[in-house]
Amino acid sequence: MIKSEKEYKEKVELLKKYAYAYYVEDNPLVTDEEYDRLYKEVEEFEKAHPDLIDPNSPTQRIGFGVAKEFKKAKHLSKMWSMEDVFNENELKEWIERVYKNVGKCEFYCEPKFDGASLNLIYEDGFLKQAITRGDGEIGEDVTLNAKTIQTIPLSIDYKELIEIRGEVIIRKNDFEKLNEERIKENLPTFANPRNAAAGSLRQLDPSITAKRKLVFQPWGVGVNSLNLNKLDKIMEFIYSLGFLSPPLRKVCKDIEPIEEMYKILVKKRDEIPFMMDGMVVKVNDIKLQDILGYTVKYPRWMVAYKFPAIEKSTVIKDIILQVGRTGVITPVAVVEPVEIEGVTVERATLHNFDEIERMDVRIGDRVIIIRSGDVIPKITKVLKEFRPKDAKKIKRPTHCPVCKSELLDEGALIKCQNLECPARVVNSIIYFASKQCLNIEGLGNKIVELLYEKGLVKSVIDLYYLKEEDLLKLEGFKEKKAKNLIEAIEKSKHTECWRFVNALGIEHIGEVASKKICSHYGLKFLDLSKEDLLRIEGFGEEMANSFLEFMRVNREKVLKLLEIIKPKEPKKEEIKTSPFTQKTVVITGTLSIPRSSLKEILESMGAKVTNTVSKKTDFVIFGKDPGKKYEKAKELGVKLIDEEELKKMIPIIF
Repeated sequence: MIKSEKEYKEKVELLKKYAYAYYVEDNPLVTDEEYDRLYKEVEEFEKAHPDLIDPNSPTQRIGFGVAKEFKKAKHLSKMWSMEDVFNENELKEWIERVYKNVGKCEFYCEPKFDGASLNLIYEDGFLKQAITRGDGEIGEDVTLNAKTIQTIPLSIDYKELIEIRGEVIIRKNDFEKLNEERIKENLPTFANPRNAAAGSLRQLDPSITAKRKLVFQPWGVGVNSLNLNKLDKIMEFIYSLGFLSPPLRKVCKDIEPIEEMYKILVKKRDEIPFMMDGMVVKVNDIKLQDILGYTVKYPRWMVAYKFPAIEKSTVIKDIILQVGRTGVITPVAVVEPVEIEGVTVERATLHNFDEIERMDVRIGDRVIIIRSGDVIPKITKVLKEFRPKDAKKIKRPTHCPVCKSELLDEGALIKCQNLECPARVVNSIIYFASKQCLNIEGLGNKIVELLYEKGLVKSVIDLYYLKEEDLLKLEGFKEKKAKNLIEAIEKSKHTECWRFVNALGIEHIGEVASKKICSHYGLKFLDLSKEDLLRIEGFGEEMANSFLEFMRVNREKVLKLLEIIKPKEPKKEEIKTSPFTQKTVVITGTLSIPRSSLKEILESMGAKVTNTVSKKTDFVIFGKDPGKKYEKAKELGVKLIDEEELKKMIPIIF
């Protein structure tokens, strides 16, 4: 806990240092947990002392509330577009035009990142306004959203009025994660990182922008009072103010070094974490820029030297189905071969069947396909204007392409539930033997893969027919190791009912759900109805359907496993009458006993333990750092119980 203003300021500086290392230098100094702990300390002091809040504190970045609309805002000076060149000859022609007008000169070269242009206006050292490019003269005021971007300083060590211009971009791995999340939420995916960055910057709710991990990369200035006559010196000064510098930049004296740098960037295209679509070449001398001036569209003193395209159009010839290790079916498009960056692409992912239906993809369609480095090529757009009359709609599969068993169709996810499907059997065995399931010591991933490869294990059932002599034939196995593994497999018999159910690897049925099923119905789980399952607290249609479909498809295998393993029937514990009987309880904060243990004890006393505080909550038991649940309980007048009072109520557990 922060006790003084001096300590608060020290902690703010430390938090700023950690944030800069993580977001700007991409080199974290502490773990996420340590950062979050420090952030919370600073935040709590600021809540208690709002008059002492440092406007540069990282806690002040996040905008709260939803803007009704974006207001229009005028740039102090025009934001120009750029002329494009696509090969060495076109670049040479542009350089010759420059030389013809101003003579021999230097050029400042840097990567051209693919994102959304943004103009930042600083006055008296503080970020006053952030405006999108718009039409170059008027854009949209996105100041609240810009303040959520960690690589945009809220204040700088320069008091004069200045416009700092750059690109809002997103790391390629963050782009992939964002699309994965959108697929799970059944939302349309972003076609490319540029669209993701632009869409994220223009969110009406700044808190959404804050979650997208956007990055600001400066590339120039507008209005300024800097007494510097070279662009490279201006940019060095901008970077010194706390802005991110590009991974590579260089002053070149002629076309040869420009070409060399271009080739280096093309080669490093996959290594650099942001999407680049070219290299920007600018006349380095500011006075010469003024002499060269502007056309109606763009400055005569800069050009974008574009990279070879990573987006190409091609035609879908067929759709094949791949079965993942967890049984999820992924549709893959077979396309007419197309060369992208020297690589011949013949296949591209379509994510899932909901995405196929959303995009209305058909066999025979001409599509846009994108490839970046090692990322699997993806179809981003259907060119419907070129659709042939005989284009075939793609049907959702009903049977596994590998084992032919019926598939579980949940909309976004279509899954093979068959435990013996070769495409998923290895993963099923690994999960079956894991700690939270049967806990078979010594049966790690590599050993499971070896057993499957050698034909000794084709399903989880086969584990229980292994003999020491089988294992001794395998590389790496000696008598002791073989004996230990056989004993560990034997030891897994007579396990708890919930461990058995959890080990089956049923979609949506994890440890908590398995415990609830066994607590309610014990070993009768195989013959449950949908109504039985829906009576369990927290169970919905999706969970019930998944469980029932799994048991229907795998009934014989589950019966065989029950016969071999003979899991224990759960004991029906007598509920003790207590102050918690038939009461709704929420636990929050850190207590001297594990929360899971306390939950079990309270449930044995007849309590219903939930995660959400509402008017129906009877008690909130709290420990250290209780957080929002504690505050809400106070607000609603819910009875609060600290650890001292809890000891008096149930002393036996302490």
